[in-house]
Amino acid sequence: MAKQNYSFEKRQKEIAKKKKKEEKRLKKSAVDDKPSEDEQFIAENDDN
Repeated sequence: MAKQNYSFEKRQKEIAKKKKKEEKRLKKSAVDDKPSEDEQFIAENDDN
């Protein structure tokens, strides 16, 4: 029977974790870049 390669499994889990964390960070930064509806409404009213 073949010996299990635990370091490979651990590395794959770490890569998946980093990828998920990066996607979450990008999603969060995209949300922060967009002004909220309230801020947009106020900005439109200031122009008038």
